[in-house]
Formats: sequence, C-alpha cells, structure tokens
Amino acid sequence: MRRLIIASLLVLSACQSAQAEETVADSGASESWYPSRYGPDDRLGALNNLSSEKTAAAARLVTTGKTYSLGMVTGRDTPAFGHRKYDVSILQVPEGTDTPLSENKATGNDDKVEVWLGVGSQIDGLGHMGIDYQYYNGVPVADFVTPSGLTQFSTHLLPPIATRGVLLDMTKAYGDPVAPGTAFNTAEIEAAAERAGVTIESGDVVLFYTGTMKAQAGAAELTFPEPGIGVEGIQHLADLGVVAIGSDTWAVEVIPFENEARPFDGHLTMLAKNGVYILENMVTDELAADGVTEFFFTLGAPRLEGTVQAIINPVAIR
Repeated sequence: MRRLIIASLLVLSACQSAQAEETVADSGASESWYPSRYGPDDRLGALNNLSSEKTAAAARLVTTGKTYSLGMVTGRDTPAFGHRKYDVSILQVPEGTDTPLSENKATGNDDKVEVWLGVGSQIDGLGHMGIDYQYYNGVPVADFVTPSGLTQFSTHLLPPIATRGVLLDMTKAYGDPVAPGTAFNTAEIEAAAERAGVTIESGDVVLFYTGTMKAQAGAAELTFPEPGIGVEGIQHLADLGVVAIGSDTWAVEVIPFENEARPFDGHLTMLAKNGVYILENMVTDELAADGVTEFFFTLGAPRLEGTVQAIINPVAIR
C-alpha cells in the first residue's frame, strides 16, 4: 500500500490533461529563479543570512537553560519514504576471537550502520531536489552529482547553525492535531506569529507544530496526507530571509499538493528557488507544551563528505 501511495504522489502530473501539462511546462520554462539573490556563484543559499550578531542576539533568548532535543530516535522501525531504511550491526573487538587484548584484558564493541540519510529527523541540503536537472542557483546536475558523492551542496559543507528559532503552534487555530491537507500560507503564518507574539526575521529558523507526529506515534508507515506549509507561504518566509523551515511532519509541505500537476513544489520552492533548507520530522511537542515561541536553535550537521541529506538532532534552548 505504501508503495502505491508513493508512486501515485510522484506521478500525479501524469494524471492531468495534456492541456494542463502543457500549461505547467510553459509556466515552468518562463520562471526566472536564478541567479540567486546571494550571487551567481553562491552555494549556501539562505545560510548567508546567519551572522555572529544574529547568534549573539539569539543566545540572549536563553533564560532558563532548559534544552529540547528536536530529533527523533531513528531505528529499524522508523517510518521512511519509499525504499529508505536503517540498520546497525555490532562487532566485538577483537573481532572473531574470545581473547581480550593484552594483559589488561581490554575488550570493546564497534558498530556498522547502513542507512539512507533521509530517514527520521533530517535536513535536506540544496542538492536534494531541482527543477529539470538544475538545482539551486541553476547548477546543472552534471556539475556536482557523482556516484561517490556530491562535489557541491554536500551537507558536510554546511556551517554551524546557531540562531533564533521560532515555533508556530498551528494547533491553537486548527485543533490538535491539525487536520491533514491543511495548508499554511501567508495569512495563516502571520496570524500564528501574531498569536505567538513574535516577528519573523532574517536569519531565523521557523518550525511548525501541528501535532501530527505525536498523534501518529508508533505508526508503522508514513501517513498521507498531512498538514503543512503551502508554496505561497514558503515564498513569504523566504522573502523574509529565514534560513530553514521545519515541521513535525515528514514532508513539511502540505499534502495533497496544492496543485496536483506540481508535486513537491514546496520542496522546489524552498531548495532550488530560494536556498532555504528543510527540517523534516522535528520533535516540537514539548516546546509547544511549554508555550515556547522563540528560542536559541543550534545544529551542527554531521560532516559526512558528499551527502545529500543528514540525520540530525538539533537542540532548542530557552
């Protein structure tokens, strides 16, 4: 069933009429989404909006010292998109023997992890999704994708992110959990920010709390559809200069897609068109329960060379 659902999402455009497809193709070809506002040679995107001054200001938000892990536990049973999976093997040291090392009888364990980096709580790098084989800033796929890793846009190249985090609790307006298929666009985002008493600024990380992850705890598979941000809302936040958008959902953007002929248009708007990073499956229920609306957000992405995505555990501090 999961494979059927995933396949249907990816081929939604094929279900439209020939006229609709021609219209979409024409509009896509006429879009001017590069060069980037950060310059034609830029490869970091909205992370350019980070600064030492922004970090220092965000650090002043820490008043209690309470910390929140925003990453979920990733394991063999973690629901994942498509064929992605996780596995770990433990090897004893010294391997294959029953004899401890030397006179102090030292023993130990080593581990081998086989995992798709798009499982669990993750950051999508700018090399994840593009438009007609062109990625952020119009970079052609042939210029950076190799079988052994990305030569540009790899998540190991991301600088540390230490900035202001903003939590928009959408359950306050839409119920807990927010109904699947509910889209958050400019009006909804501005209303949520007003309820939270915050003004979204350049350099912020914006997270949405929908109650979806909490409601689906223990689920064996990803659930379709889901609430999330819409394309117009994404562009609104990108224009404000946010560096990343995240949610307690697996896609962050709303599903069903707002335009069936343009699947994952939210991903394309964030990554390819604006260089805004995506934070999927963020654990935000405790932040919401504590009424936190702004906090110090910190993330150091794993420095695994050549990777498209990364499994992460950001930390919020209030």
